[in-house]
Amino acid sequence: MDAHVNDGGSLRFNGIGKVFPGVKALSDISFVAHPGSVHALMGENGAGKSTLLKILGGSYIPDSGNLQIGERPMDFRSAADSIDSGVAVIHQELHLVPEMSVAENLLLGHMPARYGMVNRQMLNRRAAELLKELAGEIDPRERLGNLSLGQRQLVEIAKAMSRNAHVIAFDEPTSSLSAREIDRLMTIIGKLRDEGKVVLYVSHRMEEIFRICDAVTVFKDGRFVRTFEQIDQLDQNQLVTCMVGRDIQDIYNYRPRERQGEALRAEGLLGPGLNEAVSFTAHKGEVLGFFGLVGAGRTELLRLLCGLERLKAGQLVLDGQVLNLKSPRDAIAAGILLCPEDRKKEGIVPLGSVAENINISARHHHAQLGCLVPAQWERENAERQIRALNVKTPSPDQPIMFLSGGNQQKVILGRWLSLSMKVLLLDEPTRGIDIGAKSEIYQIIHNLAAEGIAVIVVSSDLMEVIGISDRILVMSEGALTGEVAREQADEARLLQLALPRTRG
Repeated sequence: MDAHVNDGGSLRFNGIGKVFPGVKALSDISFVAHPGSVHALMGENGAGKSTLLKILGGSYIPDSGNLQIGERPMDFRSAADSIDSGVAVIHQELHLVPEMSVAENLLLGHMPARYGMVNRQMLNRRAAELLKELAGEIDPRERLGNLSLGQRQLVEIAKAMSRNAHVIAFDEPTSSLSAREIDRLMTIIGKLRDEGKVVLYVSHRMEEIFRICDAVTVFKDGRFVRTFEQIDQLDQNQLVTCMVGRDIQDIYNYRPRERQGEALRAEGLLGPGLNEAVSFTAHKGEVLGFFGLVGAGRTELLRLLCGLERLKAGQLVLDGQVLNLKSPRDAIAAGILLCPEDRKKEGIVPLGSVAENINISARHHHAQLGCLVPAQWERENAERQIRALNVKTPSPDQPIMFLSGGNQQKVILGRWLSLSMKVLLLDEPTRGIDIGAKSEIYQIIHNLAAEGIAVIVVSSDLMEVIGISDRILVMSEGALTGEVAREQADEARLLQLALPRTRG
């Protein structure tokens, strides 16, 4: 193992292959990323991008091929090997300890000590220096678990960048960040490029790829497709066609529908995250979009709608009946179902199989003698949902943690489709999902609406919420600030409603 390599040079992948049980994740991947360049890795979920970054980070050992930095071949057998060789990988799954402080997470493994004890003053000072440029508003002494998902993402980025690595890889770094935080990150990535670093960048957000990247390599089904050395000579349609093998003209799949009667009515809701009473109506057969900036109160509203938080005031009326939601169990029984924003933390059982994750909520409806669930029903329901939602998995027994983000999201939808549903709540349903899988998710949303289900979608992707919604409600600072019909929706109008109000 060649340690402490941080002397520049290109990063080469030479014939990298990786096989998991039942899945060939990578096959003969070869390309070069150059110093002083931001190199995008693009492809649909399951194309192999994250697997390649885990090999680069030492989490996985390739079954064939090798890595090369400059003229030196690398043989990473652990994450420590990768770090010692001047590599920093910022994975989409955060590797942080929620119970520890921000400072402790940033300097874990090399905390400053004095007389055998952690020097807290020095620890917090060093952490503040690391956070200054990227997230100066975060208190190093704060317990990490108290931070938002976006703030935790910034801490993970700051932690990786503190190592002064020559090769830095970002896997969906902006998936939970606000527009202001994204601007900061883009500035820092530009500086890394100017310093001669090799930067790999994975994102499904096309605008970011064309904003910050110099070159792009496309993967499909674990195989290398093509490298475009000059992204400024490429347009978005060419890149999408290369990724998915077909031209996607309208990824939102929107078709006009006739709105039906009232499904859910919220009257004067107040609770955690809401600073003014919120009232609205969602109709059967309607896709109702909620847009707002980070901290607007959208996620908090959904938590009230599904019983995760208790109302302080107001009431919910479903099909004309007043609800008294004391827990998510009550909401599920009423037919109000949530797909949460952080699907890895709150949506899936990572060690469980695909079938278990699909069946887990509907089992009690099919239990015999109070506890036994027929194996035939388990198998048939899982296979039915996998087929209906086009879940890409080698078998229903595959652990869900090995599926791509898009397929995990489909499994969560399959769980709720196994139950009787009246209102579906979707919080950032396509976060971290590629453009092909997004199109499939949108089609599922429209199919559900066509069946008379009220679908409420929270999204920070402005084009997404405009593209799929029949009607859009805008939130800012814990309050509803406007309602916009699909025909009148445009970016400027929605952003104006979403910006914090000037207080006189």
